[in-house]
Amino acid sequence: MSKKKIVVAMSGGVDSSVTAALLVEQGHEVIGVSLRMWEGEQGPRVCSDHRGAEEVAKHLNIPHTLLDLREQFAATVVKPFAQDYLHGRTPNPCVACNRDFKLGTLLRWTQEQGADFVATGHYARVEHDAVTGHATLRRGVDGGKDQSYFLFALSQQQLARTLFPLGELHKTAVRDKARQLSLPAAERPESQDICFGDYKALVATYAAPNELGGGEVVDRTGKVLGQHGGVHTVTVGQRRGLGISGAEPLYVVDIDQAAKRVVVGNRSDLSCKGLIARAVNWIEAPGGDEFNAEVQIRYRAKAVPCMIQPNADGSCAVRFDDPIAAVTPGQAAVFYRGDCVLGGGWIERAVR
Repeated sequence: MSKKKIVVAMSGGVDSSVTAALLVEQGHEVIGVSLRMWEGEQGPRVCSDHRGAEEVAKHLNIPHTLLDLREQFAATVVKPFAQDYLHGRTPNPCVACNRDFKLGTLLRWTQEQGADFVATGHYARVEHDAVTGHATLRRGVDGGKDQSYFLFALSQQQLARTLFPLGELHKTAVRDKARQLSLPAAERPESQDICFGDYKALVATYAAPNELGGGEVVDRTGKVLGQHGGVHTVTVGQRRGLGISGAEPLYVVDIDQAAKRVVVGNRSDLSCKGLIARAVNWIEAPGGDEFNAEVQIRYRAKAVPCMIQPNADGSCAVRFDDPIAAVTPGQAAVFYRGDCVLGGGWIERAVR
């Protein structure tokens, strides 16, 4: 790629630091930008350290800018995150953060500066077709670090202006590169997936008094086994911390938010034949008919074969080839064909 003006989203960690360093080595005009998004009572935002990012930028002799987006982040990511928990869902805020901030607000800022691309330290790959302009999103080469799951909500317009320089690298190579360059971030530890610290305390700050009450824990027949401290404190598939006991291990299999009731069952009760996903974003146009693909229902889960039926209302029905356990409303269902991301949506409910 010829010399470009590229904005790098810098968190202060090793991945974004090496991303910036690689682009500098390649001769591009690089601008480091940090997004200040979360510093609440629950502690500092652990996946973005703008002071550390500034230190790395100085080491690389590139300009660094800090964008204060705390107000917008609280409104568009944190509040919906809390509301999902209060409604018995288990949300994933990283998807919205990537779509609306790292590759949303930052991309708009990039365009205002006359820059060509945004680059991030995600372990994913994007291929740009020079003829059609189409962008294809693929898994990162390092299967243990692949982050394409968090990027399914990006549009073609966003992907067209995005670079993932670490997509072809393994984490060990990234660490080695940071050490070779004596980057200040070379030995910094991994950031956490959720930047809110104690999420239960956070949810409570966004709740009305009547939303925090506990309720009954019941089995599949409706027999009351105990009490829970609020639907926001449990998730489908949870086994420990329920304050109940039985002849065999019991798991949360359903959450009835309206009745504030948590339903438990044995492991076989977690088995699901499929799911309904809403607000589906397609990176690759699906067409109007059913098609075979693979679906991944949580970040660390294996993608499993399935049949997908897109619906006119933006939802889709998914049928697994073989039943799987613990389909969790609120999580993302991301569709793949091999290493290619087709799209994804939010799990509305499991189909048993």
